Amino acid sequence: MSFPAPHGPIQVADPTIAFPVGPTVTRADLPGLCADLAGLLRGRPPGIVTCHVTGASRRDVVTVEALARLAVTARRHGWRLVVAGVDPDLRLLVGLLGLSEALPEAGRQPERREQAVGVEEAGDRPDPPR
Repeated sequence: MSFPAPHGPIQVADPTIAFPVGPTVTRADLPGLCADLAGLLRGRPPGIVTCHVTGASRRDVVTVEALARLAVTARRHGWRLVVAGVDPDLRLLVGLLGLSEALPEAGRQPERREQAVGVEEAGDRPDPPR
């Protein structure tokens, strides 16, 4: 989608594709899900894949594994995957597995830590003369 800027060149927004995850995902489904996503992305310019998990009735480790594998598949094709419809339980599970940064939520920005003030500016005091 293209739209003119108020005073400047035309800006092109990243293309977005919606990819829903079914109500139940098993480990046997993972290769097929990744192949479906790869087929959808192949030959397209890079953009954002929004993976909807609102329909997922079972939110377990297999669901998180599916999302992680889909994120890797998207990256291999130059796309970025974001997750939409995450409930607190799934968000907690993603965090416990250490995948919060790898599976960002749509509309949420990752938390950034503030720079420590005075760490580099101050040095060690020199030893007193003897």
